[in-house]
Amino acid sequence: MAQSYGLRNQLVVVTGAASGIGRALALAFALQEAELVLLDRSHDALQSVAQELKGITAVSAYGCDLSDDAAVLAVAAQLSAAHRQVHVLVNNAGVEYPTPLSDTATDANARWAQLLDNNVTSMARLTRALLPCLAPGASIINQASIWGKTGVADFSAYVASKHAVIGLTRALAWELGPRGIRVNAVCPGWIRTDAAMASLRSMAQTQGRTEAEVEREILSGQALTGMLTPADIAGVYLFLASEDARCMTGQSLVASNGEVMA
Repeated sequence: MAQSYGLRNQLVVVTGAASGIGRALALAFALQEAELVLLDRSHDALQSVAQELKGITAVSAYGCDLSDDAAVLAVAAQLSAAHRQVHVLVNNAGVEYPTPLSDTATDANARWAQLLDNNVTSMARLTRALLPCLAPGASIINQASIWGKTGVADFSAYVASKHAVIGLTRALAWELGPRGIRVNAVCPGWIRTDAAMASLRSMAQTQGRTEAEVEREILSGQALTGMLTPADIAGVYLFLASEDARCMTGQSLVASNGEVMA
């Protein structure tokens, strides 16, 4: 039997829940018997995840583009109209793609700005909209990255966005602390998701190497062996959502098999 984190019947909102880490987190919270509100702009994939989890717990799913003010406010209004209090908000949604400074395409700056909006501004947008619904003592968990603590060539917008998420987390921890709301971040390392593997392929192509060579180099920089999967890190989020982490706020926990130790 899975460890209990005391989340039964708590309302948990997970963004980017249609795939990757978000999907794994939705399943992990469902197995804790939490009630789920799942958000993703990939409507069909999200509905598939929701149908899968409805045999485990109560699930509501909303196709929602978090960069759209009206769409975000509509979701918040539905929760407010139902007098629902949100106990856990997992701001997981985001995008990842290279933005090399050598890119001279006419839309290069727009793509840079769009990534920041997807990964940072949208996080603040949803948190602001849900603020009236957040229960006293709620837990907000923001998705950062080890690249929010380090850096890598050709991914400047993504790296900047994840540094910004850590800064946002610290600022909101102070702002929401008087309400007893905790705000923390998780910094995953390399996780075998479609987005991460696309980045690995891009790095291999830029460096003129094979994907296998780049992956071996990545894994050689970890203290523990093997590429992580989304399920491997789900427990970190469950812990931060639970009362066991009631003394923690403004923190950014690294889950990287020891690639980054900070």
